[in-house]
Amino acid sequence: MSRSHQASGARLARTLLLFMLFMPAFFLAALDAQAQGSTMPGSEILKLTSSGRHDEARTRGLARVTGVKDDIDAYVALSWSLVALKKYSEAESWAFKGYSLRKDPRLAQAIGEASFYLGKNEVALQMLCEYIASYPEGQRAGLSFYLCGELYLRSALYMHADIALSTAVTHSPSNPLWWTRLGWARENAKKYLQALSAYESALALSPNFVDALEGRKRIQDRMRE
Repeated sequence: MSRSHQASGARLARTLLLFMLFMPAFFLAALDAQAQGSTMPGSEILKLTSSGRHDEARTRGLARVTGVKDDIDAYVALSWSLVALKKYSEAESWAFKGYSLRKDPRLAQAIGEASFYLGKNEVALQMLCEYIASYPEGQRAGLSFYLCGELYLRSALYMHADIALSTAVTHSPSNPLWWTRLGWARENAKKYLQALSAYESALALSPNFVDALEGRKRIQDRMRE
């Protein structure tokens, strides 16, 4: 075999070797790009969460954050759906992971809501207040004010609870539970006429709401003394 043929054969062998070495990397990169492209973006997963499709949002959210680490909307959708599914520890964990990437107030809200149900009162209040400060008229502002009110009730800070729950019912005036809890806060703050008004508002929405009926009776009995 001539030297030229030997050199040509050597070049071909090197080319084949390089192809064999780098082909897996190209193949894996293509698969990764395909996988990322097949996951639903976080902005779309949020729409699933908003429409109450929480199981689907959870599945798609997990797939998205696994493949795309910096899609904050996906972390928000995943965390809120997990809270809705009452998987509070899981929700808290994923919300913290997203929050470590970007301190998005929506993730603070998810942490706060999950922490509320986990009994982590200080963390819950801090994170919920962070969300409220950024989005006082946001999608979950009313709920966040309500949860803050409940946290203040846990701490026997009845005036604080009154303020938080009063704001909550301005966001959701048709919620009899929130009106009743406002009545309870005012009753404990010894603001009896205002408590009665709150209980009456609850009963106007739900005439058989037991806690509101009992609250109204306590106030009326007190006023007869």
